[in-house]
Parts: sequence; structure tokens; C-alpha cells
Amino acid sequence: MITAVQGLHDKLVSMSQPDSDGVYRQGSKKRGERSEFVLGALHSLWEQATEEMPFEIPESGVGLAAVGSLARKQLGPCSDLDLVLIVDTHALNDGQISQLADKLWYPLWDSGLDLDHSVRTRAQCESVTDHDLPAAMGWLNVIPVAGDSELITDIASSILDRWRKAARKRLPELIESAATRLDRFGRLAYINQPDIKETRGGLRDTILVSALTASWLADRPHGRYDAAVERLLDVRDSIHLVARRDTDMLLHQYQPKVAQMLGLTDPTLPEESRDIVAIDDLQTLLAALGRRIAFSLDMTSSNAQHSMIHEKPRFTFFRGRRGAPRFDVVAHGVARHEQEIVLAIGENPVRDRSVALRVAVAAAEFDLPIAVATLLNLRRSPIQDHAWTDEERELFVRLLASGPTLMRIWEEIDYVDIPGRLVPEWLGVRNRPSASDAHRYTIDRHMVEVASRLGRQTHSGGRYDDEHYAALLLAGIFHDIGKRQGILDHSIEGARHVPIILSRIGYPQGIVDMATLLVREHLTLSQYATSKSPHDAAVVEDLANRVRRDPVLLDMLYDLTKADGSSLGATASEAITKRYGWSAWRASIVENMYQAVREAIAHPRV
Repeated sequence: MITAVQGLHDKLVSMSQPDSDGVYRQGSKKRGERSEFVLGALHSLWEQATEEMPFEIPESGVGLAAVGSLARKQLGPCSDLDLVLIVDTHALNDGQISQLADKLWYPLWDSGLDLDHSVRTRAQCESVTDHDLPAAMGWLNVIPVAGDSELITDIASSILDRWRKAARKRLPELIESAATRLDRFGRLAYINQPDIKETRGGLRDTILVSALTASWLADRPHGRYDAAVERLLDVRDSIHLVARRDTDMLLHQYQPKVAQMLGLTDPTLPEESRDIVAIDDLQTLLAALGRRIAFSLDMTSSNAQHSMIHEKPRFTFFRGRRGAPRFDVVAHGVARHEQEIVLAIGENPVRDRSVALRVAVAAAEFDLPIAVATLLNLRRSPIQDHAWTDEERELFVRLLASGPTLMRIWEEIDYVDIPGRLVPEWLGVRNRPSASDAHRYTIDRHMVEVASRLGRQTHSGGRYDDEHYAALLLAGIFHDIGKRQGILDHSIEGARHVPIILSRIGYPQGIVDMATLLVREHLTLSQYATSKSPHDAAVVEDLANRVRRDPVLLDMLYDLTKADGSSLGATASEAITKRYGWSAWRASIVENMYQAVREAIAHPRV
């Protein structure tokens, strides 16, 4: 028997194809058309199924509802269908419900689409959304498909009302869910093969933004945010078309075709470099979209939290007079307010070129987020890329020395382009994917993580003085700055850029020379350890000379090597981890080479 949904998967794919030039255009319109087409097919399926039942389906008390992407009218070419058969227990008995469900679900499975289905009573719908956060967010968008639409609309209204009443209690849970996903999936802006749904800045975050907005605790951004969401949905649709299945993973093998569908491939470029440039542009696009969406979530979450705080008395009163809100000044022009770092009262960023670094350092050292309004205000600061003041050079090193919090703070200030304004060369590697399979993350993210892993303790047990530690941190943040298109040896290219950058900023020549040496040699210790023998005197002498026979420079090179190898974020393969990462095997052979060189420095041959 032919059903209303026969071959539905193939029909959706065929009506989703790109234009004749291979570019996928008018994605929002196509998503709407697909959603309406499926809703129509489902309504016909309902009519067909209910007619074939050996019992009468009552007009009230039984209905088919859609949730998820179909309810949001964001259905992708291969998206699964989230459907719920809602039944009043007095309308049908268990056997009748089972027969009706079979008549609905089996044709959909046969149609080639994935199906997420359930049968629930009103009480079960409300119970699930009360205790299951993902389900609650999914049910904030519910639309009737067929049957008793009034029942479904009434339940949807009830769930939304319950969400609003419970939102203040559930806000911490919602924010924590975003933090948990960040720890597991990382940031969309930094992943070479991202899950565009679950990463920070992905499609799951757009659902959180909608959930926060539905709570009435905060309004969501519009304009550029809406455009970013639609463009990311275009990326999702393109992945579906390339993979021909429901997936949110932008794997390496999909990226050239996805880039082409998004109009990022330049046919005038030589064929051998066309895909490389397109993939770079795709990563840049994803970073921009991910940052926009993540920032919008942060802003909406912050506004929601502030609205809860401000429901309570915000001011102290003395003798009938209202006191001012409390700002704890933590640095010149910088204050702590309601567990965020903000500009102090009276601070004008337009007249202060150093305030952005002071804000960043305060946020890192107090481990607090920078207030959204403050970040946006920092865009007006007259930041310069040359002739830094002594204070700015010291602040930059303090920021790099902030450890694990550096990752979060750098992302915040990078959203408003501060690193690229401080060091224009940073823009050459910003958002760029790594060509190496060893790297999970983009080049800029990897460099920030390396810097965050560099502590003051030396490998030999001492402590770096200020000058050596500054040089080590600066080498860490710029060690891959030479990874640019067409460059064969990024270490040599980086060693060409670093002295220009650091001299322009104004660091002392000693720091410039040490950082340059470390960038030039940052792969040498690991390469020698894996390809040469620590018992070969010529090899050991060569490496000792490369670090100027200086034991402190040798310690610095070791620490940089370890931080570099341990922050690759290698993707699962043990072979890749052993070859590139800081595995036990690599740690052992590097240690052997390090000890041999240290001995040669301490006891030079006559």
C-alpha cells in the first residue's frame, strides 16, 4: 500500500538541492518549504491511518504534535522527525493507542527518515518537561499536526506557563548545561572538525537563547544574531546534502563540498589550492557565526541573571536616602560588580589605551567574566600595536601568565577584536584550521592553550625570573604565528615575525632574542628525541649549541615542547597521540635527550 509519506527522505533531499552553480541559496525559504511539505504529508498520513482503524477515532482527546526542528520550521534535508502522539486516557484504550501508533510510525520508518517518537498523556508531557531540561527546551516549540489541535495547543500553553514559573529555579541548570557541553565539545570557533550543533556557539545554543527568551527573564538579540542562526542552518543543510544523512559533524571529507555549497570556493584559483583556501574561508565563517551565537547566549544569560538579582532590593538605605550600587575598584578604571568585571564609574575607554588589558587581567586574576556592556565599550579604546607603555607590556605578560583562565578571557576579548588590534599579525592565523591531523583545534586556539600551560617552575626544579618567564610566555603565544598558507617551515617563518612583533611593542632585546630562539627551535627537541640518539655526542653538542649552551634556555625549550605536545587536542587515535602528542613514550625520549644535553652543558668537552 502506498502511503502519504512514501519515499519522504528522497523527496526532501531532491527539493533541497543547490542551484546549477552548486551554491545552496535561500536556505531559510527552503527550510520553510520542507517543513510545510512534511507537515502536509503527516496530516495526510493521519487521515489515512485513522480511516483504516477498526474503531472510530474521537474528534477530541487524540492528536499528533511536532516538536524540535519541524516545529521551529528549521527542518534540514535529512533531519529526523520529533513527533508525539498525545492521547487523553479516556479517549482510547491501550490496545487502540498501540494500533494507531503503529499505523503512524511504521510508514515513517519505511520512508527513510529517522524518527524520534513517543506516546504521552497530558500529565506525562508536563512531567517530562518538569524534570528533563532538554525535553523542556524542545517542548517550548510545539505545533499541532493533526487530530485534536486544541488539546495540543492547550498543553503547549501549559508547558510554556510552567517553564516561565520555574525559570528562576532552572536558570542555573540551564547555564550549567551550556558549560558542560563546552567542556565536552569545545567552541565552534576553534574546532577543525566541529559538531555544529553541540559545540559552544552551535545550534544547541540558539535553542538555549530561545528558552531564555521564552522565560521572560531577558530578551534575545536580533538582526545580526538572526542572520548568524540562519547561516549556520545553511551549513547544517549543506552537511546533510553532502553526507546524505542526518549528521551535524563537519568532517574533513565533507568540508570542500560544504564550502562550495556555501559559495566559498573561488573557481579562478588554481585547482591545487582551491579547496585549501575554501576550507580556510569555511573555518573563518564558522568562527564568526560561532562567536556571534556564543556571545548572544552569554549576553542573554547575563541579562537573565541580572534581572533575577534586580528583583531583590539593589540599594541600601540610610535615613531614608538611597545608597549607590557597590562597585569594588580592582585596578585603575576597572571594578568588580555583581560577579563581573566592569569599567569603573567615570572611566572613559575612548581616552584610555590601556584599559582593555587592565580589564582582561582583572577578569583572569579574579576568574570572573567581563560584563557584556564592558566588552562592547572596549571596542572604543584607542588600542595601539606599537610603542606600548611599560604598564601595557607588564599587563600582557600577566595576562599570559594567568593559567587555565587565559582560554576563556582570550575568547572574550577576541570577540571584540582586541588581540588583533594589539598584534595585527594575529589576524593571519586567527580561526585558521591546522593542516595536521594531530590538531583538533585551530592554530590560534592551540597557541593560547600552549601559553596557558606554561608555569613559572622550571623542569630542573627552579623558578624562572621575570625576564625569562616573559620570554617563555611570549614564545608560547606566538610559537605558531608562522603557520600561513604557502609556508613550508613555520618555525623559521615564525622566527622572522616574532622579533618584529616584540620589538615594535618595545620589549627589551634580551626578551626578544630568547623568544625568537624558542620559536625557531620549538620543534627541535622533540624532533631530535624521536629521530636521533641521545648517545650521539655530535647530536647532543648540536642541540646544546642551539640553546647557546644555556641551561635556563634548555629548560625553557623543554617546557615549551611539553606544553606544545600536550595541547594538541589529538582526536582519539593512539597512533596520532604517540606520534605528535605528549604520550608517555614521547615524554620518556624527550627527557632522555634533555638530560643528555644538560649534562653536555654542565660538563663541556675540552
